[in-house]
Amino acid sequence: MRRRFWIAIWLAGVVAAAGARGETIDRIAVSVGNRVITETDVDREIRITALLNNEKADFSPAKKRAAAERMVDQTLVRSELEASRYLPPSAAETEAALAEEKARFGDDAAYRRALAEYGVSEEDLKARLVWQLTLLRFIDVRFRPGIQIGDEEIRKYFDEHMSAGLMAAHPGQTPSVDDHRAGIVQKLIDQTADQQVENG
Repeated sequence: MRRRFWIAIWLAGVVAAAGARGETIDRIAVSVGNRVITETDVDREIRITALLNNEKADFSPAKKRAAAERMVDQTLVRSELEASRYLPPSAAETEAALAEEKARFGDDAAYRRALAEYGVSEEDLKARLVWQLTLLRFIDVRFRPGIQIGDEEIRKYFDEHMSAGLMAAHPGQTPSVDDHRAGIVQKLIDQTADQQVENG
């Protein structure tokens, strides 16, 4: 999309200029229709994504640009969802998704430490999970028929993003990919949908 290209170029220029001057920019805003994405929003996106993927948060200019572009795409999808009046997930569905995420850490103390380490609030995490669940419903209508997630992809994601963390959280136990299959499929569909929205 030409519009997103120029947004990315503008954001890259601002980030590069700030880095060259050694300044800290508190608010970098990208306007999408009548909505604004700030630098704080971009940083939060990076932190939550890193937490969910069990990765180190990367705030390099390239990663910030990628996160901003992803958020622009998501904002466009949100606008379509609101116009179509998609129902948000229920409180029970949200709590179930949160419980699944908590289970990755073994106990509540480890979960709280991870939130603190990544600088993510539980409310922000829940908001992301609500978005993921809402996006899954959107995918069911628009994209899901064309998305196929195979066992090899599920195993690869489990090995690269979850296995080590689960073993550390549950010493002496061998984590099973089957216990986390549904959550992995959701994450992979989410990633595929992001790509399809971007390419669309």
